[in-house]
Amino acid sequence: MTIMVDNSPSEPMRSSPTAIDTISTFVGKLKKPILAVLLPLAFIAIWHFSTYGAYSLIPPPSDVAVALYDLAFGGIYDDAYSNTLLTHVLASLGRVFGGFGLGCIFALPLGLLIGRTPLFEQLLEPTFQVLRPIPVTAWLPLAMIIFGLGPSSAVFLVFLGAFYPVLINTIFGVRSVDNRLFEAASMLGCQGSAQFFNVVLPASLPSIFTGLRLGLGVAWMVIVVGEMTGVQTGLGAIIMEARQLSRTEIIIAVMLVIGILGFISDQIVMSIGRRLLAWSPSHV
Repeated sequence: MTIMVDNSPSEPMRSSPTAIDTISTFVGKLKKPILAVLLPLAFIAIWHFSTYGAYSLIPPPSDVAVALYDLAFGGIYDDAYSNTLLTHVLASLGRVFGGFGLGCIFALPLGLLIGRTPLFEQLLEPTFQVLRPIPVTAWLPLAMIIFGLGPSSAVFLVFLGAFYPVLINTIFGVRSVDNRLFEAASMLGCQGSAQFFNVVLPASLPSIFTGLRLGLGVAWMVIVVGEMTGVQTGLGAIIMEARQLSRTEIIIAVMLVIGILGFISDQIVMSIGRRLLAWSPSHV
């Protein structure tokens, strides 16, 4: 009788996860949020200890937290700022996304045309490159003359701030499309306008989304300047009024709100970009 011996390598037995593996996995998941809060906590600690002394001009973090709570919910100071945060946030959100939306409506098609068509490049790009370095603050008096006091001037200034990052990144994205993609598309019978929609637009989307993120960030930076145009509501309006009343704790509280709203807005755009650009290694 012949005995068959199986010499093939046996598959190693998989052991069940141990407690150490479970803990290491849990710690790994916590690593990113822990690292994200280390710098803010260190900053708050330095800020707290630097306010000790009789001549400190900056309020401690606790005063800012109290001011922020009263601004949001009221019940502490019961002054003109109490329980008004939502009204001002909604006003600023409308102006930020209104100006940002207008910037995208104009910047995206212009960027695609300038980046793809030599005629539009020669006709438009020099003018935009001359206007681009002019600060938004320099446009403030002219905006108030043209649009008057009120939200229209604020939306226009936000539009200017968001327009150029979207425009420049769109132009760059279109010009960066690999020529080999056009050759491959031509071999597959893709010609004319079909190349634009099937080659140029998808290949330039990563750069376009980078421009959208930058433009939205600048829009939040500009909103304070935009709301210096005589508007009665908005986060920038609170900062200007609090400055006149020397309410530094309110100024810092509103600055934190603007930062948080800008961060949330950026995360929304980034998550949309991840879904639409799952094929792009830089956006996975």
